Amino acid sequence: MIRTQAGVRALVFALPGLWVLAVIVWESAASRRAPALQLLAATPAIACAGTGRRQCITMSTLCALFVLLPYGPSSTVDADVRVGTCCAILAVVGASYVITGRRMRLLRELDRAHEVAVTAQHALLRPLPPALGGVRIAAGHLCASHGTLVGGDLYEVLATAHGLRVVMGDVRGHGLTAVHTVAAVLGSFREAAHDEAELPAVLRRLERTFQRHLKDRRHVTAPARPGQERFTDEEFVTVLLLELHADGSVAALNCGHPWPHRLSATGRSSARAVPACEEPLPPLGLFPLPPELPVSRLTRLRPGDALVLHTDGAEDARDRRGTFFPLANALAEAARCTPLVPARVVERVQSALLRHTGGRITDDIALLVLGRSGAAKGALPGGS
Repeated sequence: MIRTQAGVRALVFALPGLWVLAVIVWESAASRRAPALQLLAATPAIACAGTGRRQCITMSTLCALFVLLPYGPSSTVDADVRVGTCCAILAVVGASYVITGRRMRLLRELDRAHEVAVTAQHALLRPLPPALGGVRIAAGHLCASHGTLVGGDLYEVLATAHGLRVVMGDVRGHGLTAVHTVAAVLGSFREAAHDEAELPAVLRRLERTFQRHLKDRRHVTAPARPGQERFTDEEFVTVLLLELHADGSVAALNCGHPWPHRLSATGRSSARAVPACEEPLPPLGLFPLPPELPVSRLTRLRPGDALVLHTDGAEDARDRRGTFFPLANALAEAARCTPLVPARVVERVQSALLRHTGGRITDDIALLVLGRSGAAKGALPGGS
């Protein structure tokens, strides 16, 4: 791959000189009085379009000045024609020089803006550590909006005095229109996870933050531009909160989010980590939370087991024929590789997703894998 790219760059750099050489050979070998010198005027433009390097344009200009030298059938061309052709070449050189300089400035500004955007997006949905305590962590995110790293999905893992606390969420919509809500929910979780001793209190903090966020957006949101999703009163976010303890017990609060999958160290994948009778609460923003928040107890994770959290984009992804992505089958296939490595599970599932959809992602997709290692006992506070 590196050799191929180097060969392409060398060819592009040499293209103006090859063009000049071809014109000279054609002019010298012409058997009729049909001068091709005018074609040399295209040399600077080729250099500008190919490489954009001013040195290349200068070199091409010197080569193009061969038009002033009498040779081949062109030796009988009038001096006025030669001078006119030379002036045309110089005009193209000047325009190419100016355009190249402006394009290079725009490219530098674009690179700087891209660098700032990537830094800001990583600060929002920051990379997770490979392990916290005795839990190995891996996450993957596929955005439906081209060129963005953050969309409508959110996740975070924090080691707190109350246990390892995890959030996975999915904001209505995707792309840049959902980033404001993602920032509000993640910021609230990163504070509440450390401050609140009980998991229901963390969820209520998230609800209050989300309601304030919606109220602020109603007052300050400008009319949507063409192609941009409009803000409506039906904004909501699905949230799954988990609390992992040192003994492998897992407590959960679910507001309209898909339940996680459990991957066994024996190479099998369970259908769901929670019985089907456990109904999640409504997503935040649709209805107020009830006075009592029932905390679900998921199956205990043994050393070597893993818990896979995901957004609904993983299950709703379709191929050209409209067939949904078989997430459970993909997880079962990934679980056959023992020992379970969270990063490998994320990589295999994402590869299967891209193959199934042909690379066409219509909704944001987030995956988060938490693997309990043999050293998990005593590594985290809390227990049940």
